[in-house]
Amino acid sequence: MVNSVVSYRRVGRVGVITVDYPPVNAVGLAVRAGLVAALAQGVEDADAAVLLLVAAGRTFMAGADIREFGKPHQPPILPEVIAAFDACPKTIVASIHGTALGGGLEIAMACHYRVALRSAKLGMPEVKLGLMPGSGGTQRLPRLIGPTRALDMILSGDPVSAAQALADGLIDAVDDGEAALAVGLRVAERACAEDWPAHPTSGRTDRITGIDPALFTAQRTALDKRAPHLFSPQRCVDAVEAAVTLPFAEGVARERALFLACMESPQRAGLIHAFFAEREVAKVPGLPANTPKRDVRTVAVIGAGTMGGGIAMCFANAGFPVRLLDTGAGALDRGVQAIGRIYEASAQKGKLTAEQVDARMALIHPTLSYDDLCDADLVIEAAFENMEVKRRIFAELDRVCKAGAILATNTSTLDINAIADATRRPQDVVGMHFFSPANVMKLLENVRGERTAEDVVATVMDLARRIGKVGVLVGVCYGFVGNRILHQRGREVMTLVDEGATPEQADRVLTAFGFPLGHFAMTDLAGVDVGWRIREQRRASGDPEAQAVNWLDRLAEQGRFGQKTGAGVYRYEPGSRNPLPDPAVEALIAEDRAQRGLTPRPVSDDEIRDRCLYAMVNEAAKILEEGIAARPVDIDAIWLHGYGFPAHRGGLLFWADQVGLPVIAKAIEGYHTTLGGAHWALSPLLRRLADEGRGFCDL
Repeated sequence: MVNSVVSYRRVGRVGVITVDYPPVNAVGLAVRAGLVAALAQGVEDADAAVLLLVAAGRTFMAGADIREFGKPHQPPILPEVIAAFDACPKTIVASIHGTALGGGLEIAMACHYRVALRSAKLGMPEVKLGLMPGSGGTQRLPRLIGPTRALDMILSGDPVSAAQALADGLIDAVDDGEAALAVGLRVAERACAEDWPAHPTSGRTDRITGIDPALFTAQRTALDKRAPHLFSPQRCVDAVEAAVTLPFAEGVARERALFLACMESPQRAGLIHAFFAEREVAKVPGLPANTPKRDVRTVAVIGAGTMGGGIAMCFANAGFPVRLLDTGAGALDRGVQAIGRIYEASAQKGKLTAEQVDARMALIHPTLSYDDLCDADLVIEAAFENMEVKRRIFAELDRVCKAGAILATNTSTLDINAIADATRRPQDVVGMHFFSPANVMKLLENVRGERTAEDVVATVMDLARRIGKVGVLVGVCYGFVGNRILHQRGREVMTLVDEGATPEQADRVLTAFGFPLGHFAMTDLAGVDVGWRIREQRRASGDPEAQAVNWLDRLAEQGRFGQKTGAGVYRYEPGSRNPLPDPAVEALIAEDRAQRGLTPRPVSDDEIRDRCLYAMVNEAAKILEEGIAARPVDIDAIWLHGYGFPAHRGGLLFWADQVGLPVIAKAIEGYHTTLGGAHWALSPLLRRLADEGRGFCDL
């Protein structure tokens, strides 16, 4: 043994260096030190003609140890380890299984030959954390696969298959064997027999000569459009360009300087928080890890509309048989056809094979009868957002469903407890709030009612993972967490338009902050009619929180429902999703102001940003006080994965901590004084944290 996580031994004429650092062989300090020591031992071993690098466990090396980020570097740092492998006088073969990611792939590229099991994946995901490869990866990868493909891999952060890696030139062979050690020994023994020379990647230049500089100009222009707010992607382009234009040593130095600039960027901290948030929310406070889960093998979905069809696809994609029920034959047929069209479109883009389309469609069984749901383990209602409609459906489910079946509602605003009261089994009722389009959006807001059983909670949280969603557990209130906060932003942005802002200005401010869509463009995408019908119901019920009829409601009354009708807050050319300002809407807003005696004034971009976001933070603090969300990270994950909060800012409450809670609290108190309204009353939790000089991160 070299140390507790890296060993060296010789098998015949092959010196074998093995990394064994569960669970993913992250390249932490012990691994780095062990690799240097094992390499030195292999070089000194006169009986070892060739060296072999392998990893134990389920994977090769899955990148740097993220727990070391932000801490002082302890030698040997990764560039030093990699430089030692690159300069090794003996031939080194890397045998890859599982995943070789980030620093793990950089180490493999410093070896002289690479073989991978066919199931392996290789990638450089650093850009997803606001970083870039910083140990020679941007210099060696272009030398192996050319700068165009290198930029594709580095800028996407997505791994490639072993077959693709072989086609690109990243690896030298793919093997169908099951064990990386056996495959690696076979290749290393061949290297011994055929006397393969040490062939450092750093010395290769054939793939980086004669490159048109326009490649890098085009990449920068594309990034300006695709990711205008992000820092690290542009640095990645700079580094790959350095690989083409500078000698290797100078390119490595340039890469390191760019990497350190990324490390110092606040975006890195935000993206790493977002990365951990996705994992943290799967752990429910107070729910023991060994809580039993109900066995869910068959699923039923009620409602074959856009949402119900998308939910059915989520489960079919994960291999679950799905009963899709609608009460009308025409609606059911249209729903199934729409699912088929979405799958066919994916196949045309190369994302699915024809066989996969057929297999998924075969899992969806349409029905018009509730009696066909009698054997379902989980039923998800995705009907019209109306309490009486949902209560009738749940009373029928109570009649037909087997004991122990989980009865879930996809409501986005309604009281789960009132829906559960329509059954004799409220312990089996839970909210599963999918986001549209359900087959695309990652967020799943799981809503625990007053009497929802713990095993139901554990089951739906596990199901979120099984169908590829980020599941977050929340409590019952109007709008739950995501829509309740969105409601406050909507209230504020409408007030700002009343005061003199335009919808286009408000949307521009939000997209400049990093949201993919502004509030009004998002309203058009979701459907102006959706919010209108909810507001109409609240007004009809006498809800004191219901707002008076506004210009947005009048748009809906005119049939301007958004993108689906070609006009909403904006107008849309046929076949286009590009929102265009509409003079008719401007006139409607002016008329609405005049009727209410409002005189418009200039509204600054800063005021729009602060009022929209601070209203969201204040409401989020109230949600935490009430226990609707258990932790700030839950709110961050909901807004990151369901509402497009910019990941480089970490999440709503992470961002609030960066701004400073005293700053936000003072501004909210000012708005309460000048604007009035209960919604501007400062959250006691926010006040306390600000007074104590603490942040949401301290909760």
